[in-house]
Amino acid sequence: MPSIKENTELTPGKTYWRSLDQLADTPEFREMVQREFPEGASELNNPVSRRKFLSIMGASMALAGLTSCRRPVEKIIPHVIKPEDVTPGVPKYYASTMPFGNESFGVVVENHDGRPTKIEGNEKHALSAGRSNTWMQAEMLNMYDPDRVQIPRKSGTISNWQAFESAWKQQYDKYLETEGEGLAILSEPFSSPSLRRLKDEFQKTFPRARWVSYAPVSDENITRAVEAATGTTGTIEYAFDKADVVLALDADFLLMETGSIKYSRDFMARRRVSSEKDSMNRLYVAEAAMSITGGMADHRMRLRAGDIGPFAAALANELESQGLDVNIGSAVAPWKDHSFDRKWLQAVAADLIKHKGRSIVLAGRSQPSNVHVLVAAINEALRNRDRTVIYRNNPDSSLSSVDDLKDLTDDMDAGEITGLIILGNNPVYQAPSDLNFEQVLSQVAFTAHLGSHADETAQAVQWLLPQSHFLESWGDVSGNGSRGIVQPLIAPLFNSRSALEMAALIVHGKASSGHDLVRETWAGILPETGFEKAWRKTLHDGVHTNSDEELLKLRYPESIQTYLENNRIFANSGVHEIIFKASASTYDGRYANNGWMQELPDSITKLTWDNAALMSRETAAGLGVKNQDLIELSLDNRNVRLPVWIQPGMADGSIALEIGYGRKHAGRIANGTGVDVNPVRQRDGMDFSTRISVRKLSGSYALACVQDHHGADEELLAQHAIQDRLPELVREATLAEYREHPEFAMGLAEEESLENMWQDVELEGKHQWGMSIDLNACTGCSSCTIACQSENNIPVIGKEEVMNGREMHWLRMDRYYSGDVDDPEVVVQPVGCQHCEMAPCEQVCPVAATTHSEEGLNQMAYNRCVGTRYCANNCPYKVRRFNYFNFTKDLPEIVQMAQNPDVTVRFRGVMEKCTYCVQRIEVGRITAKNEGRELADGDVVSACQQACPTDAIVFGDLKDPESRVSRVKEQNRDYAMLGELNLRPRTSYLAKLRNPNPALEQHT
Repeated sequence: MPSIKENTELTPGKTYWRSLDQLADTPEFREMVQREFPEGASELNNPVSRRKFLSIMGASMALAGLTSCRRPVEKIIPHVIKPEDVTPGVPKYYASTMPFGNESFGVVVENHDGRPTKIEGNEKHALSAGRSNTWMQAEMLNMYDPDRVQIPRKSGTISNWQAFESAWKQQYDKYLETEGEGLAILSEPFSSPSLRRLKDEFQKTFPRARWVSYAPVSDENITRAVEAATGTTGTIEYAFDKADVVLALDADFLLMETGSIKYSRDFMARRRVSSEKDSMNRLYVAEAAMSITGGMADHRMRLRAGDIGPFAAALANELESQGLDVNIGSAVAPWKDHSFDRKWLQAVAADLIKHKGRSIVLAGRSQPSNVHVLVAAINEALRNRDRTVIYRNNPDSSLSSVDDLKDLTDDMDAGEITGLIILGNNPVYQAPSDLNFEQVLSQVAFTAHLGSHADETAQAVQWLLPQSHFLESWGDVSGNGSRGIVQPLIAPLFNSRSALEMAALIVHGKASSGHDLVRETWAGILPETGFEKAWRKTLHDGVHTNSDEELLKLRYPESIQTYLENNRIFANSGVHEIIFKASASTYDGRYANNGWMQELPDSITKLTWDNAALMSRETAAGLGVKNQDLIELSLDNRNVRLPVWIQPGMADGSIALEIGYGRKHAGRIANGTGVDVNPVRQRDGMDFSTRISVRKLSGSYALACVQDHHGADEELLAQHAIQDRLPELVREATLAEYREHPEFAMGLAEEESLENMWQDVELEGKHQWGMSIDLNACTGCSSCTIACQSENNIPVIGKEEVMNGREMHWLRMDRYYSGDVDDPEVVVQPVGCQHCEMAPCEQVCPVAATTHSEEGLNQMAYNRCVGTRYCANNCPYKVRRFNYFNFTKDLPEIVQMAQNPDVTVRFRGVMEKCTYCVQRIEVGRITAKNEGRELADGDVVSACQQACPTDAIVFGDLKDPESRVSRVKEQNRDYAMLGELNLRPRTSYLAKLRNPNPALEQHT
């Protein structure tokens, strides 16, 4: 959907575009936007497509591995006599905590008759604070994955836990005699009091054994830097709600960095504007690959990842030249002479100095430890420590270390390791390729792998043992000044055990209950007097204050100077720089078999179901390639082949690759999806490397990209132009422009008197529902999209059907570029059904399947819809989705138990769309009635609103003048998308603002 501003006082001539194809007006783009319905719309009986679809749905919706619906052992209640607190059909909510490496998220889980069905954030948890991200939402599908390991296996043969316990007891007795010589445990990183206690016991029981933690995506560089700067292993936390100026160096803190949910919320707290009198923070970003943080930036600089360190050194010198004593010695002196944009650096340095104590400089996890140490020195000089930058220890942690993994692998290769227990991670797939982990693993005499899937590592070990999902097991976590308990919402669906229970078996030589292990640990955490009451309160709240964590002080400047002298920052070299990124869809591969995540469009590229080699136009031109051409990346006789995707905003010379794809043994969704880039990821280049050679190959590979789907043609918009101005789909201004022109968001409809072709009808409903979305707060993280999919039983359709334009998401994230083609600005706009008061879809439905409720909802009667698709044709927003297949036919009855029972499961040939979560409206209405009161503001929260980490979405009763949504819609930034059509949508938007530095506003 293009939108062009012309003849206006604000940002004259600014053009918005979705893709390079749209900008070039290619025939392919024209064909996409002019086609009324997706390609092949009549091919409903295509047997190949249908078989492909059913195989996908078997993993993403059928959930065929479920055998029953059970409560946890400790909480099972027989229903022969119905308990007083259980009402069939009425959900209950339980607090728990979701471990995620060294991070954790507080969750509240909706439970229908013993079945977890929906995950939300816990308001009492410091990190989630009632919000969520895509990974939290997707965990529901991970638990019900039918490809999970169900029973223990030995050398591929079905076995049982008793057989493994017997085999381990023999090994246990042997290792006791040798004090554990030759024994090793390889686990994922964790922050858990109970696991930490067991690790300490393991090292006491087997003093000559070792416990190594490793993950392919971790904060290892950051923790090394904290140890160098403070003398203690710890982490860094940021108080973005207290910062007026932020400089992010290759740090996507709004999505991919640790703490992103909290950071998104806190950052937007300083960016939320209710009137032209308010102020905003300012964000500078320097990065190689466009990220959602870069898209939110007021100023963004394209830099190769290897140039971030030299840029930070040049910044330190610039700060010194402007009078700030950074006090880091001569380590960065060589970078006084540099080729970076000096005006940009001068302006940033001056802004940081002006806001000492109210600024943040941060580097991303992919930057080496010396860059983080240098950034710590800059923050110290800016007086940010203990104000906006906090160093904190966590004694419950076991941190990832690629060096420890190398030492372990070397000992395995030398025959010094005779027994290896792998807890949860997948090193055969994830370890650096130069370690040859799979080869050396075969040399170990006794191997066991606790895992959720029969993955790549499982194929190479003797014992494969099923791992429980966190919603099926007991555990605990710690971090950010608090601890939490992981309590199960359901008994294990399969014959599985948790990492905690497995660790106890290894340490003690016998099986233990996870519940008992956690209580034993917490007996030393909670007060002895009143323990049971404190235990129950912690279970109820999901969080407990952790007094063992303490704030750390920098050893400044001596230790920092010494570290930087010994670990100097060097210049980037090489023609091409290869960057390895965690995927926003698969992360490190753990979500590769999750259909929701595979089909979720990437926030920036809008690719689904694949990874690609992302590069700039200049880099592509140098290689002689275009979109979907194949290239080969080679390093030390290893190579990978993958398609090209030209991405605006990429630094020239950088090629970004996403890990987590190309799985061979992960399940029916993951296997063969995308390309495994780990073969060219080595220990000396885990994050970026210039040693990899690149060459063009013949042929191409089709990618499923949705960025031009469901768009309106420019000619269509031109039909509704007023005074030769096209309708503006997104509206934005700078903060200074907003202050000068507070009514800038006023649209064409407000400027001209539009005649109504229908008679106005006053709706008589007691409530009138509406929504407002703040474009200034929306980052495009897509949490709302997955929350909507989980809440409303929206199906997954697969790559082939996405390429046909049939994706089913009720809420899409339109991403627009503007400005420089190679270095554009980004605006994100969530678009669902607008619930128009004068809805054009309602006028053309021949069977009245789409109607208007007395409370203003545009409703769908699915059993009345005959699939004419007239409504989709008449919808200018293109937000209605058509079921081209019968998504529920032939699925076992257990499928319905895995879905939200409050939402209809649709059949073939009907239209679907956003319903404003009408089921939640009814629940709120019934609850208020049962409590003998009126429905109050906040009683009804839509799924997208509840998930949004930045609180960009507000929903409520427009008839209540004191409701939050009513007050938001009174702001002068409020506008209706395509208001010129006089459809009077119930969803409106708050125009986007940027806060550029006046010294750089005209600088290019």
